[in-house]
Amino acid sequence: MTYQEVCASIERRGYFSKQAASEHAEKCLERMGHPDKKPGLVIHVAGTNGKGSVCSFLASVLREAGVRTGLFTSPHLVRINERISIDGEPISDEDFARVYEETSRAAGRLEDGDGGDIAYFEILFLMAMQYFSEREVGAAVIETGLGGTLDATNALASTTVTVITSIGLDHTGILGETVEEIAAEKAGIAKAGVPCVYSASDPKAAEVIRARAEAAGASAYPLDPEDFRITALARGEIAFSTSFRYDGRADFSIRAAAPYQASNAALAAFVFYILRETGRFPEGIKVSGQQLADGLARMVWAARMEEIRPRVYLDGAHNPQGIAGFLEAARQISGGAACHLLFGVMKDKDYSSMIHLLAGGIPWKSVTVTAPEEARVLVSEEAAALFRREGLSDVKAEPVVGTALGEVLDRQGDGEYVMICGSLYLAGEIRRRNALK
Repeated sequence: MTYQEVCASIERRGYFSKQAASEHAEKCLERMGHPDKKPGLVIHVAGTNGKGSVCSFLASVLREAGVRTGLFTSPHLVRINERISIDGEPISDEDFARVYEETSRAAGRLEDGDGGDIAYFEILFLMAMQYFSEREVGAAVIETGLGGTLDATNALASTTVTVITSIGLDHTGILGETVEEIAAEKAGIAKAGVPCVYSASDPKAAEVIRARAEAAGASAYPLDPEDFRITALARGEIAFSTSFRYDGRADFSIRAAAPYQASNAALAAFVFYILRETGRFPEGIKVSGQQLADGLARMVWAARMEEIRPRVYLDGAHNPQGIAGFLEAARQISGGAACHLLFGVMKDKDYSSMIHLLAGGIPWKSVTVTAPEEARVLVSEEAAALFRREGLSDVKAEPVVGTALGEVLDRQGDGEYVMICGSLYLAGEIRRRNALK
């Protein structure tokens, strides 16, 4: 099959399995000879917000320490290959097509006696483990797709440490209606005898995670909000310190504009601290304090308050908690200057809460609502009407992303800012359309 044929085949799959994804994925991994057991260090990451950033910080540090590192994340922004990478390089088109065919054959027929089709996310996870195994990576950083307990990635047979990022309300129709219910589902990745490191930014979620981890036989290690603090915040760089010292170091810096990235970097640093303190680093893998600092400092993650052109910032915030972080960053960056908002959201999100927060968070000079081309998109006119009900007057709906972006940029005056948020699909479409050139 060609790369294009493989991509089309994957897109035709349902995103979720009709059966318990973790159980089905476990059967597939067994047929494949358990490639997930090959990496010496496996870090499994769940959570609501910050998963991708934390994974990327972790992978960057491991690469800095000279460890060949596989990274599996979702969703992708522009190309599906982004989900599977080694040492920062996405899998090639040729390898993607080859590994797809090999994985499909090894995992069993798509219609089999053990539970039916391999779903979209599941096949990509299986492909990642196959690719990492054949390339003999020393470490694998694996991000869950949705939830934790039943997620396909929870089939991992050999996990060194589990990590849970901040918890918020998202995918409530699937994961639960409260923060506590969602935290319980995310904490389902905790394993007996495996350290569970987690953000304790929400006390209710933290208590649930601790209880679930201990019930699973895992040691629980919370990163409390007072365990780190931002010490300097300049355009494009954040310095922070931690209450714990790693190899004598407690001061770090990252290339980021959003304060929320400091909490993600601190959580990643804490993961390495716990690995070191508990003696969980596998033989042959060592991370020094300098390598930790350099790895954090060199990580760049797209669409997280990313300045894509002068005073134009792109963020993937797509739930109320993410919007709150986006607004904090937007206020810090703009310093009170006039701001224009470009917004696009998926219909299965809590968009009314997101719009309510946005409307009251900044005195927007203008709001433009657009619609990324995806099946779950919210019609732009409907979202625009919600902004108007919140009392904003200069609100326009323009469903075509490229047109909407061009109009917003035309309205941007000297010293003014454009802030873009609402969906990673929106961020991806802006890049796919090459609308920034």
